[in-house]
Amino acid sequence: MQLASDIMTKGVVTIEASATVAEAMQLMKDQHFRDLVVAPSYEGDAYGIMTEADVVYKVAALGKSPESVTVGEIMTKPCVELDPEMTVQEVAQLFANHHIHRAPVIKDELLGVVTIFDIVRETMWWQG
Repeated sequence: MQLASDIMTKGVVTIEASATVAEAMQLMKDQHFRDLVVAPSYEGDAYGIMTEADVVYKVAALGKSPESVTVGEIMTKPCVELDPEMTVQEVAQLFANHHIHRAPVIKDELLGVVTIFDIVRETMWWQG
């Protein structure tokens, strides 16, 4: 039985909520990411997540400038978090229930990210 910790991407890049969306977009482009985990602003604060859909729906569609909007203004916070011990099926059910495509794996600290693609890749292993 595979766990979230088995299929997650490690070495996640984070961004500060105070960064501009333009800075976030450049980081996403440079790293080939479709989302960024937003670091907590202070001890005890929750993680957030900013996705490419947030940029489209909350910046571009409203005619706002990415240089004048901060990540904190468009991110989802708190975001849905995964426990590294969750099974892949539990993660898939959580994604379906919350209509999300990605979530950070957190256990006292950020360990990685699981995306819907990770789940698809894991469930397709048997088709070789």
